[in-house]
Amino acid sequence: MTTLVLGASGATGNKLVDQLLQNGHEVKVAVRSPDKLPESWGQNKHVEIIHANISDLTIDEMVRLLSDCESVVSCLGHNLNLKGIYGKPRRLVTDAISLTCQAIRKMAPQKPIKVILMNTSGNRNRDLDEPISPGERLVISLLRLLVPPHSDNEQAAEYLRVNVGQNDPAIKWVVVRPDTLIDDSLVTEYQAYVSPIRSPIFNAGKTSRINVGNFMARLLSDPVLWNEWESQMPVLYNTTS
Repeated sequence: MTTLVLGASGATGNKLVDQLLQNGHEVKVAVRSPDKLPESWGQNKHVEIIHANISDLTIDEMVRLLSDCESVVSCLGHNLNLKGIYGKPRRLVTDAISLTCQAIRKMAPQKPIKVILMNTSGNRNRDLDEPISPGERLVISLLRLLVPPHSDNEQAAEYLRVNVGQNDPAIKWVVVRPDTLIDDSLVTEYQAYVSPIRSPIFNAGKTSRINVGNFMARLLSDPVLWNEWESQMPVLYNTTS
Protein backbone atom coordinates (compact mmCIF):
# COMPACT_ATOMS: atom_id res chain seq x y z
CA MET A 1 0.00 0.00 0.00
CA THR A 2 1.24 3.47 -0.89
CA THR A 3 0.23 6.32 1.40
CA LEU A 4 0.60 10.03 0.73
CA VAL A 5 1.35 11.99 3.90
CA LEU A 6 0.66 15.72 3.99
CA GLY A 7 2.45 17.58 6.77
CA ALA A 8 5.14 14.92 7.11
CA SER A 9 7.69 17.45 8.37
CA GLY A 10 5.56 18.26 11.41
CA ALA A 11 5.94 16.86 14.91
CA THR A 12 3.20 14.26 14.41
CA GLY A 13 3.63 13.72 10.68
CA ASN A 14 7.18 12.42 11.04
CA LYS A 15 6.03 9.96 13.73
CA LEU A 16 3.30 8.75 11.37
CA VAL A 17 5.77 8.15 8.52
CA ASP A 18 7.98 6.04 10.78
CA GLN A 19 4.96 4.01 11.92
CA LEU A 20 3.81 3.47 8.33
CA LEU A 21 7.27 2.25 7.34
CA GLN A 22 7.28 -0.15 10.27
CA ASN A 23 3.95 -1.51 9.00
CA GLY A 24 5.38 -2.13 5.53
CA HIS A 25 3.85 0.81 3.65
CA GLU A 26 5.32 2.66 0.73
CA VAL A 27 5.22 6.33 1.69
CA LYS A 28 5.10 9.52 -0.37
CA VAL A 29 5.67 12.77 1.47
CA ALA A 30 4.83 16.14 -0.03
CA VAL A 31 6.63 18.92 1.83
CA ARG A 32 7.54 22.54 1.18
CA SER A 33 10.96 22.21 2.86
CA PRO A 34 12.57 18.78 2.34
CA ASP A 35 15.63 19.91 4.31
CA LYS A 36 13.56 19.56 7.50
CA LEU A 37 13.08 15.83 6.96
CA PRO A 38 15.18 13.10 8.61
CA GLU A 39 18.22 12.16 6.53
CA SER A 40 17.25 8.50 6.80
CA TRP A 41 14.14 9.08 4.68
CA GLY A 42 16.23 10.23 1.75
CA GLN A 43 18.14 6.93 1.91
CA ASN A 44 15.03 4.77 2.30
CA LYS A 45 13.79 3.20 -0.94
CA HIS A 46 10.27 3.00 0.54
CA VAL A 47 10.03 6.79 0.91
CA GLU A 48 9.42 9.15 -2.01
CA ILE A 49 9.96 12.81 -1.20
CA ILE A 50 8.11 15.37 -3.31
CA HIS A 51 9.07 19.03 -3.00
CA ALA A 52 5.69 20.77 -3.21
CA ASN A 53 3.64 23.44 -1.48
CA ILE A 54 0.19 21.87 -1.12
CA SER A 55 -1.45 25.30 -1.15
CA ASP A 56 -0.12 25.95 -4.67
CA LEU A 57 -1.08 22.64 -6.29
CA THR A 58 -3.79 22.39 -8.93
CA ILE A 59 -6.30 19.55 -8.99
CA ASP A 60 -4.45 17.93 -11.92
CA GLU A 61 -1.15 18.13 -10.04
CA MET A 62 -2.77 16.50 -7.04
CA VAL A 63 -4.20 13.79 -9.30
CA ARG A 64 -0.66 12.99 -10.48
CA LEU A 65 0.56 12.96 -6.89
CA LEU A 66 -2.19 10.50 -5.92
CA SER A 67 -1.95 8.33 -9.02
CA ASP A 68 -0.38 5.33 -7.24
CA CYS A 69 -1.79 5.91 -3.74
CA GLU A 70 -4.44 3.92 -1.89
CA SER A 71 -4.55 6.28 1.08
CA VAL A 72 -3.87 9.86 2.16
CA VAL A 73 -3.20 11.17 5.65
CA SER A 74 -3.23 14.86 6.54
CA CYS A 75 -1.17 15.90 9.54
CA LEU A 76 -1.15 19.50 8.37
CA GLY A 77 -1.33 22.22 10.97
CA HIS A 78 -0.58 25.88 11.47
CA ASN A 79 2.72 26.96 13.00
CA LEU A 80 2.21 28.24 16.53
CA ASN A 81 3.53 31.73 15.91
CA LEU A 82 1.87 34.99 14.85
CA LYS A 83 2.39 34.33 11.15
CA GLY A 84 1.20 30.74 11.41
CA ILE A 85 -1.89 31.60 13.43
CA TYR A 86 -2.99 34.83 11.75
CA GLY A 87 -1.22 34.79 8.40
CA LYS A 88 -2.14 33.09 5.15
CA PRO A 89 -3.23 30.50 4.24
CA ARG A 90 -5.91 30.61 6.94
CA ARG A 91 -7.67 27.58 5.47
CA LEU A 92 -4.54 25.48 5.06
CA VAL A 93 -6.07 22.22 6.30
CA THR A 94 -9.54 22.69 4.81
CA ASP A 95 -8.20 23.64 1.39
CA ALA A 96 -5.81 20.66 1.39
CA ILE A 97 -8.63 18.25 2.25
CA SER A 98 -10.89 19.82 -0.38
CA LEU A 99 -8.13 19.62 -3.01
CA THR A 100 -7.41 16.00 -2.12
CA CYS A 101 -11.05 14.96 -2.35
CA GLN A 102 -11.63 16.81 -5.62
CA ALA A 103 -8.57 15.09 -7.10
CA ILE A 104 -9.73 11.67 -5.92
CA ARG A 105 -13.15 12.19 -7.45
CA LYS A 106 -11.55 13.27 -10.73
CA MET A 107 -9.48 10.07 -10.68
CA ALA A 108 -12.63 7.96 -10.18
CA PRO A 109 -10.65 5.08 -8.64
CA GLN A 110 -12.06 1.57 -8.94
CA LYS A 111 -11.43 1.08 -5.22
CA PRO A 112 -12.15 3.93 -2.74
CA ILE A 113 -9.14 5.82 -1.45
CA LYS A 114 -8.88 6.13 2.32
CA VAL A 115 -8.45 9.62 3.77
CA ILE A 116 -7.42 10.25 7.37
CA LEU A 117 -7.49 13.74 8.85
CA MET A 118 -5.69 14.52 12.09
CA ASN A 119 -7.92 16.98 13.95
CA THR A 120 -8.54 17.93 17.59
CA SER A 121 -10.69 16.85 20.52
CA GLY A 122 -11.87 20.46 20.73
CA ASN A 123 -13.90 19.91 17.57
CA ARG A 124 -17.28 18.23 18.06
CA ASN A 125 -18.68 15.49 15.87
CA ARG A 126 -21.99 16.97 14.77
CA ASP A 127 -23.29 13.58 13.67
CA LEU A 128 -23.55 12.79 17.38
CA ASP A 129 -25.16 14.52 20.32
CA GLU A 130 -21.86 15.28 22.03
CA PRO A 131 -22.53 17.25 25.20
CA ILE A 132 -21.05 20.71 25.59
CA SER A 133 -21.33 22.93 28.65
CA PRO A 134 -22.13 26.65 28.44
CA GLY A 135 -18.56 27.43 29.49
CA GLU A 136 -17.10 25.22 26.77
CA ARG A 137 -19.46 26.71 24.21
CA LEU A 138 -18.28 30.22 25.15
CA VAL A 139 -14.59 29.34 24.98
CA ILE A 140 -14.96 27.55 21.64
CA SER A 141 -16.89 30.52 20.22
CA LEU A 142 -14.00 32.77 21.25
CA LEU A 143 -11.50 30.36 19.68
CA ARG A 144 -13.41 30.48 16.39
CA LEU A 145 -13.32 34.26 16.50
CA LEU A 146 -9.77 34.82 17.75
CA VAL A 147 -7.77 31.74 16.67
CA PRO A 148 -8.26 31.00 12.94
CA PRO A 149 -6.60 27.53 13.06
CA HIS A 150 -9.44 26.27 15.25
CA SER A 151 -12.03 27.21 12.63
CA ASP A 152 -9.81 25.65 9.97
CA ASN A 153 -9.79 22.36 11.88
CA GLU A 154 -13.56 22.46 12.26
CA GLN A 155 -14.16 23.23 8.60
CA ALA A 156 -11.78 20.50 7.41
CA ALA A 157 -13.64 17.87 9.44
CA GLU A 158 -16.98 19.26 8.26
CA TYR A 159 -15.84 18.93 4.65
CA LEU A 160 -15.41 15.19 5.12
CA ARG A 161 -18.51 14.78 7.25
CA VAL A 162 -20.87 16.82 5.03
CA ASN A 163 -19.36 17.26 1.56
CA VAL A 164 -18.04 13.71 1.30
CA GLY A 165 -20.42 11.99 3.70
CA GLN A 166 -20.70 8.27 4.32
CA ASN A 167 -21.60 6.93 0.88
CA ASP A 168 -19.06 8.46 -1.49
CA PRO A 169 -17.96 5.78 -3.99
CA ALA A 170 -14.42 7.19 -4.28
CA ILE A 171 -13.56 8.31 -0.74
CA LYS A 172 -13.67 6.67 2.68
CA TRP A 173 -12.53 8.68 5.69
CA VAL A 174 -11.72 8.84 9.39
CA VAL A 175 -11.09 12.00 11.42
CA VAL A 176 -8.74 11.34 14.34
CA ARG A 177 -9.16 13.68 17.31
CA PRO A 178 -6.25 13.57 19.79
CA ASP A 179 -6.44 15.52 23.03
CA THR A 180 -3.52 17.69 24.22
CA LEU A 181 -0.51 16.55 22.21
CA ILE A 182 2.71 15.63 24.00
CA ASP A 183 6.03 14.17 22.91
CA ASP A 184 7.11 10.63 23.71
CA SER A 185 9.70 8.40 22.10
CA LEU A 186 7.80 5.12 22.44
CA VAL A 187 4.29 3.91 21.67
CA THR A 188 2.38 3.45 24.93
CA GLU A 189 -1.11 2.23 25.78
CA TYR A 190 -3.90 4.40 24.45
CA GLN A 191 -7.61 4.18 23.84
CA ALA A 192 -9.94 5.46 21.12
CA TYR A 193 -13.45 6.62 22.04
CA VAL A 194 -16.42 7.60 19.89
CA SER A 195 -16.68 10.95 21.71
CA PRO A 196 -14.64 12.87 24.30
CA ILE A 197 -14.76 11.37 27.79
CA ARG A 198 -13.48 14.56 29.40
CA SER A 199 -13.70 18.27 28.70
CA PRO A 200 -11.12 19.29 26.07
CA ILE A 201 -11.27 22.83 27.50
CA PHE A 202 -11.41 22.44 31.29
CA ASN A 203 -10.16 18.88 31.90
CA ALA A 204 -8.04 17.93 28.93
CA GLY A 205 -6.18 14.66 28.77
CA LYS A 206 -2.95 13.88 26.94
CA THR A 207 -2.18 12.07 23.71
CA SER A 208 1.38 11.44 22.61
CA ARG A 209 2.17 12.20 19.00
CA ILE A 210 3.72 8.79 18.46
CA ASN A 211 0.47 7.17 19.64
CA VAL A 212 -1.47 9.26 17.13
CA GLY A 213 0.89 8.11 14.38
CA ASN A 214 0.56 4.52 15.54
CA PHE A 215 -3.24 4.65 15.52
CA MET A 216 -3.43 6.18 12.06
CA ALA A 217 -0.93 3.65 10.68
CA ARG A 218 -2.97 0.83 12.23
CA LEU A 219 -6.15 2.18 10.65
CA LEU A 220 -4.53 1.79 7.23
CA SER A 221 -3.01 -1.62 8.00
CA ASP A 222 -5.89 -3.33 9.83
CA PRO A 223 -9.17 -3.66 7.85
CA VAL A 224 -11.08 -4.60 10.99
CA LEU A 225 -9.95 -1.45 12.79
CA TRP A 226 -10.75 0.66 9.72
CA ASN A 227 -14.26 -0.79 9.49
CA GLU A 228 -14.78 -0.01 13.18
CA TRP A 229 -14.00 3.70 12.71
CA GLU A 230 -14.88 4.49 9.09
CA SER A 231 -16.91 7.74 8.74
CA GLN A 232 -16.35 8.48 12.43
CA MET A 233 -14.24 10.86 14.50
CA PRO A 234 -12.49 8.81 17.20
CA VAL A 235 -11.01 10.67 20.16
CA LEU A 236 -7.61 9.40 21.28
CA TYR A 237 -6.21 9.45 24.82
CA ASN A 238 -3.15 7.99 26.46
CA THR A 239 -4.44 5.56 29.08
CA THR A 240 -2.37 7.33 31.73
CA SER A 241 -3.72 10.83 30.84
